[in-house]
Amino acid sequence: MNLTDDMLWLVAASPVLAGVYGYLLYPGLLATWAAVRPRRTRAEDPREWPMITILVPAYNEERQIGRTLEALLALDYPADRRQVIVMSDASTDRTDEIVRGFADRGVELFRQPERLGKTAAENAVTARCRGDILVNTDASIRIPPGSLKPLLRVFADPTVGCASGRDISVGDVEREQNAGESGYVDYEMWVRGLETRVGTIIGASGCFYAIRKEVVDAAFPEHLSRDFASPLLARRKGFRTVSVDEATCLVPRTRGLRTEYRRKVRTMARGLETLWFMRDLLAPLRHGRFAWMLWSHKLARWLPFLLACPALLALGVLAVDTPLARGLVAALG
Repeated sequence: MNLTDDMLWLVAASPVLAGVYGYLLYPGLLATWAAVRPRRTRAEDPREWPMITILVPAYNEERQIGRTLEALLALDYPADRRQVIVMSDASTDRTDEIVRGFADRGVELFRQPERLGKTAAENAVTARCRGDILVNTDASIRIPPGSLKPLLRVFADPTVGCASGRDISVGDVEREQNAGESGYVDYEMWVRGLETRVGTIIGASGCFYAIRKEVVDAAFPEHLSRDFASPLLARRKGFRTVSVDEATCLVPRTRGLRTEYRRKVRTMARGLETLWFMRDLLAPLRHGRFAWMLWSHKLARWLPFLLACPALLALGVLAVDTPLARGLVAALG
């Protein structure tokens, strides 16, 4: 074994090392840290609930937008402190017509003249938002009636700039191929809970999260992920982001592994672009604990996929002279 072989083995093992750190060691470090930190006391209900704007992106959602709006209007929150806006991304079905039918109940329709995506719609609608806090949700999820107030209650803490709900993955387990997604979602929510105990989370749930309007960047690049970026934008403004266990939302699972795989690929690609755009937050000397958490929670999880090709190449080179490497190549094949 020489130095070159050592380096090749390190490259070959790098996806496994990154995955073990990101998925096992990092949560273990968080759990140890959280265990010695005092728990924050639960915030009391404010004298007057903040004015909020609930934003619902929609594209051709005629089959469920009516049920979604009925559920939102049934949430336990003062009606006079709530604005609901459906952002139609140039829908071509009856979505807009159905939303207009809720106008007398205070629901507003904001229609994009052409399909530009969720982030573009959020940028364009910001000026119409009357709320001090914007609540972002999705047309396909359901929020239990008692989940909204816990999400807003944490903003009584002036250090909180963004708050994320707790996803609960739901579906017909017997008929779906990717029921394991529920386990992963539970794991992710557990990690976010630990991060909250330590100080801040570094990624919000796109299905259900709230953010102070002053943190929102109405010129945010349209091709990037605002869900991921919101805690990063909050950090830049001097705020932290928390996960709120009581603020649950029911998220339907996709019906097949292939569909879920494509969604994960899109999410990771946009996440990497977003992280590159906000890469200054990765600087440990400037951002300390937050930078460490960003490296650990996001990059360490993505690195196994990014390092897979060089790892296979290194293993192939080692296989020329090393029986163990040849065995691993055969096993992977």
